Amino acid sequence: MKLTNYFKYFLENEVNLNSTRIDTLDDRTEAITNFLKNSQQFKDNFLDVIPQGSYAHKTIIKPVKATDEYDADVLLHIEEFEDWNACDYVNNLYKAFKGSIYEDKASRKTRCVTIKYANDFHLDIVPYLERHGAKYVTNRHKDLFELTDPERFTEWLDDKNRITKHHFVKVVRLIKFLRDYKRTFSVKSIILSTLLGQQVNDVALLEDPKCYEDVPTALYTILRKLSSYVESNYYMPTISDPGDTGENFGDRWDQDGWLVFRSKIIDYSEKVCDAYEETDQDKSLSKWQKVFGEDFKKPDEKRNSERRMSDGSIVNYADTEQHLSDLGVNEQINSSFFVQILGRVTKKAGFMDFKLASRGSRVKVGRSLSFSIKTNVPWPYEVYWKTLNRGQEAIRHNSIRGQIVKGEDSHSETTNFRGNHYVEVYILKNGVCIAKDRQSVTIV
Repeated sequence: MKLTNYFKYFLENEVNLNSTRIDTLDDRTEAITNFLKNSQQFKDNFLDVIPQGSYAHKTIIKPVKATDEYDADVLLHIEEFEDWNACDYVNNLYKAFKGSIYEDKASRKTRCVTIKYANDFHLDIVPYLERHGAKYVTNRHKDLFELTDPERFTEWLDDKNRITKHHFVKVVRLIKFLRDYKRTFSVKSIILSTLLGQQVNDVALLEDPKCYEDVPTALYTILRKLSSYVESNYYMPTISDPGDTGENFGDRWDQDGWLVFRSKIIDYSEKVCDAYEETDQDKSLSKWQKVFGEDFKKPDEKRNSERRMSDGSIVNYADTEQHLSDLGVNEQINSSFFVQILGRVTKKAGFMDFKLASRGSRVKVGRSLSFSIKTNVPWPYEVYWKTLNRGQEAIRHNSIRGQIVKGEDSHSETTNFRGNHYVEVYILKNGVCIAKDRQSVTIV
């Protein structure tokens, strides 16, 4: 059985990084941004600090062991220093931190400077620049500029998330939890996300329009495809960077590690299929627990419908969001039609404009957003938009939103309140919704 509510409860209470730690991470990143933006060494070449990796992809998970720490990566986006060699970027970044309040927290690795916050997490800061029309990180040991495009990789993952009705990132978190909880295989998160993402495509929706309709179904679909893929590849395949840099992520792994991963993915896929296809609820729960442990359990329904704010107050969102059914509109999503929201942060003095998808849909307070749509639905049609504001600041300012309003092919918003929000668009033909899309907006 799906046990969809069990998965929601399990993710929120056992897997997802808790909101207070996310707020702390965002605050630390903002402090680092301000430090670098105003530093004597980097201020003239500073462009931005950009979350990357699991931080940008929203796939960071809570450490399985309370004593474990998690890590996050950010890119220090700067203009090239004409008189610097590749090795100078990390070395000079390290010097900047060592001569500051971060002195006792800073260390350096091959491509980054690490700031360690005791007993919680560490932040890796990676110099990132454009030269000769391409994007690079720097390797201080080899004194090399290394081709990269993490923003394009983030866009690729965002596309996978859209295809799966925004369940893909939750599937990635679940498999990362499985990796860390079982400790029976080891794989770098970027490789795991790539392998899982390679199993997602629109063709699956043509074969079965409901194959990604909820988290357990998306997990079932993606893991089965990954199991089939690894089973057909005894030898580790080329794992190409979706950012089209030409890098083979497999160079960061080895054949022995691949074979262990291959064996365990086949095994866990069989267990997930068994649990998903089991028709008896108690037996299904027992089988899911063999995969995820005993903390995968029946949700506390009251707790599941509420959110506790950092000040201890509890807010119930049950009555704050409007749905198409409230307007008497039926949904008949047709796989032949699509609509995609193209979100962009508009230019502001001292800041760059950028595509939301390239930054993991993260944007700072005080920016303006523009949304347009791409669709193959033939005209005429009607467009409706919904902006959902949630979070402590929205509550404090009495600005929780979730109303559906009729609009045009474009839509504008401003980022007033920190929190996890989203914008949805609905395409109606003859009064029926035949296509819709969602753009997450995380305001920090």
